[in-house]
Amino acid sequence: MESSVSPAESPVRIESYLENSARRIPGKTALVCGSRRLTYAELNVSADHLAQALTQRGIRRGDRVAIFLPNSVEAVVGIFAVLKAGAAFVMINPSTKAGKLAYVLNNSRAAAIFLPTRKQPMLGQLNEELPHLKLTICTGKGPALEPNASCLDYDRLVEGHDEKPVETGKQTVERNSEDLAAVIYTSGSTGRPKGVMHTHETITAAIDSIAEYLQNREDDIILNVLSLSFGYGLTQLLTAVKSSATLVLEESFTYPHAVMKRFEEENVTGFAMVPTIAAILLQMDLTKYDLRRLRYLTNAGAALPKPHVTALRNVLPHARIFLMYGQTECIRTSFLPPEMIDTRPDSVGRGIPGVHVYIVDENGQHAETGVAGELVVRGPNVMKGYWELPEETQQALRPGPDSNSDSDEKMLYTGDLFVADEDGYLYFVSRKDDMIKTRGEKVSPKEVENILHSHPDIAEAVVFGMPDDILGEAVHAAVVLREQRELSHREVQRYCSRYLEDFMVPQVVSFHDSLPKIPNGKIDKQELLATANTSGAAV
Repeated sequence: MESSVSPAESPVRIESYLENSARRIPGKTALVCGSRRLTYAELNVSADHLAQALTQRGIRRGDRVAIFLPNSVEAVVGIFAVLKAGAAFVMINPSTKAGKLAYVLNNSRAAAIFLPTRKQPMLGQLNEELPHLKLTICTGKGPALEPNASCLDYDRLVEGHDEKPVETGKQTVERNSEDLAAVIYTSGSTGRPKGVMHTHETITAAIDSIAEYLQNREDDIILNVLSLSFGYGLTQLLTAVKSSATLVLEESFTYPHAVMKRFEEENVTGFAMVPTIAAILLQMDLTKYDLRRLRYLTNAGAALPKPHVTALRNVLPHARIFLMYGQTECIRTSFLPPEMIDTRPDSVGRGIPGVHVYIVDENGQHAETGVAGELVVRGPNVMKGYWELPEETQQALRPGPDSNSDSDEKMLYTGDLFVADEDGYLYFVSRKDDMIKTRGEKVSPKEVENILHSHPDIAEAVVFGMPDDILGEAVHAAVVLREQRELSHREVQRYCSRYLEDFMVPQVVSFHDSLPKIPNGKIDKQELLATANTSGAAV
């Protein structure tokens, strides 16, 4: 199942997207964020200044640099500066709590971190636990920075207030397309996040293909409300810069009416959704807003319910809707052309340009049409592996059903079950493991269970996903309290929110005298799921 269209030849490096656009159309608006507007020339110069500051302070080719920032100008400049310095960026969700932050920084051995000045105290509490971190770059307002060679002010660096003047575009760091570009952490089945390794080659292959099938162009104005720490959000930035388009970057979709006013003001042509955003849009009166310039909508992260697709088509008949599927491990895998929505509204399409997709049975052979099997991906967009996890890497990257015995090419076994119709269009069935997919993010039940078990009033807990038309799956926690203890579902949620990102906090909490077990002593999640579906639970 391969598209007949091949993507254009990729640039050598991701930052080439920015450098090419800055050279060709320096005065074009590249980024709009709040009240700030940067041209391609300004964005490129800022990234050059910051890259030189990083290299002057010891950041070397192959180092990892964490970006612990909300969607902002500083996050965008930081990404390109890290790449120009020859290093790899590690995006960290801005809602990440101290314990997980320390784990990611230590696991990746990050040499530097960008973070808001107001969060510096949080990092200060972890100083003794972060032996690899040697440089902190603070952004925005907050307590005055103490003079410190290892703690720098972002604004001074991008303005060029450094030891040596930078000669724009004349970086001397050795770089090539096989260098590590990003380590993107995603939930793991053990409860510990796994670092997905992407090189410049794997990311540019995906971005070139996405920009091709979306037909992105220079006059596009792409509005993004998804976190840049989320692969789907990151692709909005990179496809915009690759296409010399304008990116309108919002911190979130928390204030939908404000975002829709932004739509009007900026004449937005492209917008990326997950099902929760689509549901909110459909609860609004979209006729109040001038959306005539909107050319396309995309959906990924979880399947968009058919009623939502129909309703969006009715209210925005001029906008093309692309239904897509991807994973952090391969960025994007498939898309359904908008003209196929009427006949295949449940499908996520076929392989993106330049990518092969297969469905294999339990024996690793091609599954028959209409028979569920694991989706396998072969293409230049596939990750290089999990950061320092050789066994997990070997499990995910294996020879495919048509592999030559002499070839060392590995394919990505996604862990997702699909069926394909007679024309090769893909239909999602379920996950092979118990990972929960909610709001487009993967949640490890084990990670949430670890937090629940740390509560002094909870004796036993299990976490699983419940089907949800809006979220894809809702995170459900079934809890047994210790004797003579009392907790409400709100108290459980508040406790979890102290340690987990917002999307990991259980949307549903049910209380039980005991949890059902199967003969080997393990908790019977299927019985709990069946009970929850029929009886309901506190939310």
